[in-house]
Amino acid sequence: MRILIAAAGSRGDVDPYTGLGAELHRSGYDVAIATTDAFAPLVRKAGLEFRSLPAARPRADGGLAGRRELMRVAAAFATELGQGFADAAARGADLLLLSATTAPLGWHITEATGIPSLGVHLQPTAPTGDFPPVVMGTRSLGRLGNRTAGRFALRMADRVYGQAVSDLRRRLDLPAVSAPAMRRRQEQAHWPVLYGFSTALVPRPSDWRPGLDVVGTWWPHLHPAERLPAELEDFLRAGPRPVFIGFGSMAAGEGERLGEIAVGALRRAGLRGVLQSGSAGLAADGDDVLTIGDVPHELLFPRLAAVVHHAGAGTTAAALRAGVPAVAVPVTADQPFWAARLAALGAAPDPIPFTSLTAERLADALGQVVRRQTYARAAATAARHMATEDGAGRALRAVQHMTG
Repeated sequence: MRILIAAAGSRGDVDPYTGLGAELHRSGYDVAIATTDAFAPLVRKAGLEFRSLPAARPRADGGLAGRRELMRVAAAFATELGQGFADAAARGADLLLLSATTAPLGWHITEATGIPSLGVHLQPTAPTGDFPPVVMGTRSLGRLGNRTAGRFALRMADRVYGQAVSDLRRRLDLPAVSAPAMRRRQEQAHWPVLYGFSTALVPRPSDWRPGLDVVGTWWPHLHPAERLPAELEDFLRAGPRPVFIGFGSMAAGEGERLGEIAVGALRRAGLRGVLQSGSAGLAADGDDVLTIGDVPHELLFPRLAAVVHHAGAGTTAAALRAGVPAVAVPVTADQPFWAARLAALGAAPDPIPFTSLTAERLADALGQVVRRQTYARAAATAARHMATEDGAGRALRAVQHMTG
């Protein structure tokens, strides 16, 4: 049985599927992940087949004109992605597992080929009255307003995929159908979607239709023999628990400014720090600060006093899993949503928007989370809840049910 997982986006949009894919592979499935070339090493390290998808182009600047350009660029990328996905699927598969980004394309491949599909999403994409759509801010609009906004967000996504759907269906010799019509068709058929996040962060909304299930987090693959670098081990052992500061794939080119803010905040708060360079190029030197590259969060986070991060879904979950309080500095997209969830749990203070980040604000927030035990207790409670979940195991059972 061949399973093809299709995912596109940043590392946080891809890495969880390496753990999911590894679990499926251990149970006897042949698993391939279709994603961009940058993540081929992650896929192969997990012992899975890699299939290439086109990479996204650089994003436009903000503002109204910038948003229009962003929509245009996103639509062009979706068209390329659809053609690349068709090529990847043509290499063979018996089941498609589709991320939120690839599902609007994968549905058409399923129709053309008869290969069944299952949604595997990392964010709550279905409209609900419980909260507004994750990409449209955190202020509740009331139950009716939240659901209306959720449907509007899906319509905007359908606009992005409109040309991609037309081109893909033409290639697959399918009759024309609009992106919104295809989405309605899937909803009416109760197309199944598994959501790979913890109910500690987002309980399953009571108004979701059958077939939408929150199963728990899919953790990035970690080889049993993997260890932290010796230099990092030495630093961790040399003094009190440090604070981690990193922004993942966000804030490219802002490393110098962020490094100054990070070091200034750490020294104001009297704390040691581990800075992850990431896309920003964050860096600093000193006896009380260490700069590192990519390391497994699963190994590092349990040994920290706190985690300062951009509130991506994966980093948010990893900090909670470790039972460590956080300071969230959301940058864009779904990050304000996850940051607000952390604060609502009591595992973090109110988020600091990235554009408002200063050494003074960060030092104040760090002082709160490190010295007030309420934050650590809330994080530990969430960690105990997450330990009862088995996201990959539940996904495996769903796949077994589909494949008979």
